[in-house]
Amino acid sequence: MIILAYMVDALAALLGMLLQIYMWIIIARAVISWVNPDPYNPIVRFLYSATEPVLYRVRRLLPLYVGGVDFSPIAVFAAIYVLQVVLVRYLYHLAQTLQ
Repeated sequence: MIILAYMVDALAALLGMLLQIYMWIIIARAVISWVNPDPYNPIVRFLYSATEPVLYRVRRLLPLYVGGVDFSPIAVFAAIYVLQVVLVRYLYHLAQTLQ
């Protein structure tokens, strides 16, 4: 059982790290959107291709574009925070109970 506990603990750590990295990618996209970036820049293309599928779905479900400002990254931040609090903490707790 202890091996399973370590695997669940590693999964929780990996998931928490991936969610944190994705949050920073969304922050970078929001900062880039304030200026007029070169659409052919590889970094800009990566940021848009990594975030647009999620932001598009959020924009389609919740029209959060008010006064020329897109608030969909804030909704994605809230969803990531909920995942970090609920899912990652639950996995850590599960790993502790398996030991």
